[in-house]
Amino acid sequence: MKDKLFILLQHLLPQHLLSRLVGMIAECRIRWVKNTFIEVFRKHYKVDMSQALEEDPRAYANFNDFFTRALKADARPIDEDADALVSPCDGAVSQAGPIQHGRLIQAKGRGYSLTTLLGGTPSRAEPFINGRFATLYLSPRDYHRVHMPVSGTLREAIYIPGDLYSVNNTTAEGVDNLFAHNERLVTIFDTEYGPMAMVLVGAMIVAGIETVWGGQVAPATRQPQTLYSRSEPAPIRLEKGQEMGRFHLGSTVILAFGPEALEWEESLTHLSTVTLGRRIGTFKGATFKSEPAAPSNS
Repeated sequence: MKDKLFILLQHLLPQHLLSRLVGMIAECRIRWVKNTFIEVFRKHYKVDMSQALEEDPRAYANFNDFFTRALKADARPIDEDADALVSPCDGAVSQAGPIQHGRLIQAKGRGYSLTTLLGGTPSRAEPFINGRFATLYLSPRDYHRVHMPVSGTLREAIYIPGDLYSVNNTTAEGVDNLFAHNERLVTIFDTEYGPMAMVLVGAMIVAGIETVWGGQVAPATRQPQTLYSRSEPAPIRLEKGQEMGRFHLGSTVILAFGPEALEWEESLTHLSTVTLGRRIGTFKGATFKSEPAAPSNS
């Protein structure tokens, strides 16, 4: 009953208005406001500041700076093995497994459409049919920058408007098509091992998503919008372990690869923890060679 009431409340709340109001507070630079907000949050979620580049919570300009804090250079070593797919974030595994009949597992007994997740374009989803996916949840206490799990060249970035339900076990088990309904940023990268989809999913009181190449993702539209395409003259290449984006307040990262590209580690099970830079999958071999050649200057 409590779970049903929790989900009903989210149906009734003005999700976007609430999230934007929290975003305004998170950007506030009034010292007593931001310090109070940070201290209450830090104590409630038991945030470990010992690995932060700036360990003093009061030194941050506002809550968002604190929330997206950088880590010390040696805090998250990256597995450099060529066949290693590394975790793009700190967090926990929601689900991981095969993409069967074009559907991903959301929770026990619930699935959702890969095509819908990626913006409703069948040709965008087709390379990942019968491939592998993993859904990684970032809790409020986690490091909230997202890094590249493998080197790649950006092919496409699409903003998909949607709802802003909170993302946790309760909503995953109780809200149909949760990840395919929530606001999200879909990115498609070409890698040595074939295409990779990396989807950053928004949630209740997530005040924004950023990328390193485009800054804040907040198009003033209720329609899907292409933010980057490979036809643009300057290719965006990001190396394994390099930051690709960040959440202003936390949510979820979904990874998808094509068939025969990789196998997940056996430890990648429901609710298991993941740490940025550590191996979560093993590539089967650089057999796809799908990365495009650099554009000609002529």
